[in-house]
Amino acid sequence: MRRLFPVTDETAAPAPGGASGGEGAGREWSLAELAAAYAYPEPHAGGPLPWLRANMVSTLDGAAQHDGRSQPISNPTDMRIFGTLRALADVVVVGAETVRQEGYRPARARAEFAAMREAVGQAPAPVIAVVTASLDLDFSLPLFTSPLVPTLVLTGAAAAADRVATAEKAGARVVTAGDGLGVDPARAVQALAELGHTRLLTEGGPRLLGQLVAAGVLDELCLTVSPMLTAGDAQRIAGGPAITVPRRFSLLSMLEEDGFLFTRYGRS
Repeated sequence: MRRLFPVTDETAAPAPGGASGGEGAGREWSLAELAAAYAYPEPHAGGPLPWLRANMVSTLDGAAQHDGRSQPISNPTDMRIFGTLRALADVVVVGAETVRQEGYRPARARAEFAAMREAVGQAPAPVIAVVTASLDLDFSLPLFTSPLVPTLVLTGAAAAADRVATAEKAGARVVTAGDGLGVDPARAVQALAELGHTRLLTEGGPRLLGQLVAAGVLDELCLTVSPMLTAGDAQRIAGGPAITVPRRFSLLSMLEEDGFLFTRYGRS
């Protein structure tokens, strides 16, 4: 792993023997180093404000998935960063379709991050918050019946009462974040913040990320660029209707390993 941006004296220094240099080049970064590289912003002087980051992976030709899943275009370092981002978050926000396709399970406690989470008042593992209008989910899955911390279900006020009851019976906590069937992204962020979850992470899928982008609530994008080409008709990382004016983000950092680029972009 090596750091390509921001440029520092260590980043620019050539590696021994004339090989490509870069801070941390030629070795695997520790989890502590990854946590520092992806740290959330320091709390605001007036109290913590919600900060929503997305973590996605894309091939060179823009595919966010292969055969309906993101794993085939990932690699072990991407998965280490995936785990680190989860370990830093209070809550992981995910769309119902992604829960179904990716076989989501409860987030687990990581011994390597236990002291860090305790020091900032976080639960042993992040909460999983599922965004769904229909509540068409299998509530017998471990995600709902046996999480370390209760799973949240974000839905609209007009959600079917019987599905809400089923979710609650399974052990999930249902949170209303919209007036109709659907979820309003801004209200979802606010509702999570009111529950004490201000370090927010979303792992998509593309439809949910598109809604968050359109609503203007995304603060940061952690994007892994996979050195693969897939062709086909796979989804991009964000879907849905185009917004009127493209949103500009600024590059915050870039790491590289084995041709994979691990980038962070923040709202300008």
